[in-house]
Amino acid sequence: MSHRVLITGATSGLGRELALQLANEGFMLALTGRRVERLAELAQAAKDVGAGGVLTLTGDVADPAVVKAHYADIQERFGGLDWAVLNAGVSKSGDAKEGFAADDYRFVYGVNVFGMVNWIEAVLPGMLKEKSGTIVGMASIAGFRGLPRSGPYSSSKAAAIALLESLRVDLRGTGVQVVTVCPGFVRTEMTSRWKDEDMPFLMEPRDAVREMIAGIKAGRRMVDFPFPFSTAVKYVVRNLPGCIYDRVASRGTRRRPK
Repeated sequence: MSHRVLITGATSGLGRELALQLANEGFMLALTGRRVERLAELAQAAKDVGAGGVLTLTGDVADPAVVKAHYADIQERFGGLDWAVLNAGVSKSGDAKEGFAADDYRFVYGVNVFGMVNWIEAVLPGMLKEKSGTIVGMASIAGFRGLPRSGPYSSSKAAAIALLESLRVDLRGTGVQVVTVCPGFVRTEMTSRWKDEDMPFLMEPRDAVREMIAGIKAGRRMVDFPFPFSTAVKYVVRNLPGCIYDRVASRGTRRRPK
């Protein structure tokens, strides 16, 4: 039986590339996004390369009522899910001393954190009942430390990392797996306005998605890439004393991973 996979935020970037690569393997796909025309184009492209079935769902992951309705549609069409890839994400940037906007945090957290929470609430009971399934949450290397000019985004990804880790511990022994994905810099719409030299170890979406798929299939707890950059951030930057990190980070770098 083909895997049944949900991908949120599927209309661009890693979500779109993931949909196409899984379609090429014959997976059945439930694709969500807010851009109707792009969803329709992606659905056709996925069918053209061999998807076992495609369901498109338009709406906002931050709205729990929308998410519940979408999951009901998935159950009716596919009977459940094997993977739930919670990829939808947005970003807001800005220097706090030039203006701190709580609305920016509400917007980013609404998608990056509560969008994930809403979908976990929807899919988890079915996975627990079946004693199988994989929840894949899109975090970021940006969640390992608070990055300059990236308060809403960086803190939302830190929350996602902690959320997924707590969930993984709670679900140990249930048959439900939890995978945290932490990309570095990937060439997407979100990063298209930055200069390549400001993004070390910049990856193309197809290569990043190959890393993701391999890690998910291998059952890794955390899938972080690219290797040199993610290792440096995890084991060096994350462990720098605060006094050193503050001095270095406050130089005003604009680098903000996916």
